[in-house]
Amino acid sequence: MAIARATPAGSEFQAARIQPHDVKILTLSFEYPPLGGGGSKVVQGLSAELIGMGHEVEVVTMSYRGLPRNEEIDGIRIHRVRCLRKSVDVSNPVELASYMLGALPTVLRLGKAGSFDILHCHFIMPDGLVGLLASRRLGIPLIVTAHGSDVPGYNPDRFKFLHKLISPAWRSAVRAMDRIVCPSRFLESLILEHEPSADTIVIPNGLHLDKFDASRERKRSILIVTRMLKRKGVQDVLRALSGTDLGFEINVVGTGPYLEELTRLAGTLDLEVRFHGWLDNDSPELKELFETAAIFVFPSHAENFPLVLLEAMAAGNAIVTTNQTGCQEVVGGAAICVTPEDHEAIREAVVSLATDPALREQKGREARERLEREFSWPAVSRRYVSSFEDLVSARQSAGT
Repeated sequence: MAIARATPAGSEFQAARIQPHDVKILTLSFEYPPLGGGGSKVVQGLSAELIGMGHEVEVVTMSYRGLPRNEEIDGIRIHRVRCLRKSVDVSNPVELASYMLGALPTVLRLGKAGSFDILHCHFIMPDGLVGLLASRRLGIPLIVTAHGSDVPGYNPDRFKFLHKLISPAWRSAVRAMDRIVCPSRFLESLILEHEPSADTIVIPNGLHLDKFDASRERKRSILIVTRMLKRKGVQDVLRALSGTDLGFEINVVGTGPYLEELTRLAGTLDLEVRFHGWLDNDSPELKELFETAAIFVFPSHAENFPLVLLEAMAAGNAIVTTNQTGCQEVVGGAAICVTPEDHEAIREAVVSLATDPALREQKGREARERLEREFSWPAVSRRYVSSFEDLVSARQSAGT
């Protein structure tokens, strides 16, 4: 469905001749590949699909060493704002503040020159706050996608003090946003718990179905891919598998502040684990690990809608993950779900899959089928466009 763009008074096209057009979207996300984790991949995947549908997308994001300030990739125009970011996978509050200082004037400049229909921010903080200020100046609707750590209570180990400090500003900003997209009902409930008046909608994350080949022969391999944070629960898997003799290699991919502790723990448990560190999401090495793994384990204590589970589903892995989190919303009944931090339950789930090839094959097939049915990017993107159009129509109606 196209949107009607209003034309300036006095132009050759008067109100009676408003022409339809595709949606023109200005996107803000402090993380965009190669920076960041799952959230940045969501921004990239959605942007690429919107371009493929005939819409226009420009992205404002953080700069990083060696990356060009401006470039166009697959039709997506990317603008990188000078900032203090030092790491490819994580940024601290000072670095985020430096990004915000440069992002606002960049967004205002692009917005005034580009006649955008919608301002779409990923992460309530910092991008949503920048977007809120810009939206008011530019007079275009604001939609914000929450990703987890930008919501109080989602990641208390890392951001508890920061969220407490900014709580009044967070609630005020959330109330003022035209709409907040929550990839899971779990995250929506957290937002509404802290600000009941928020205008929320649930739209899941998506994945391109051809990202991985689910038909390859499997190795006796257990795979874990995540940021190395305590709440991701990798330590729970290591402790759960200590003393087992399954004959499966254990591959752990990712980096982060908890990696050194995990490496030490694996040594004390006398567990043979290969820590690969950070691998680019599009690398042949990561593709090989996903496509040949027999079992994928993601034991996180708290999640929104983890993209890595969609990737495991695309690869046809038999999955063990956690309930009482956004993880269960992703996998449904196509995986074995256990209580977070329950080492015995994790061990039983992994052992049951390791010792039963038929069960592994069944769960891998169910996971792939659920992905194809529920989470393809075309289906997810159509829901986003529908929400964009609703907001633009509402803004136009209010202005008449």
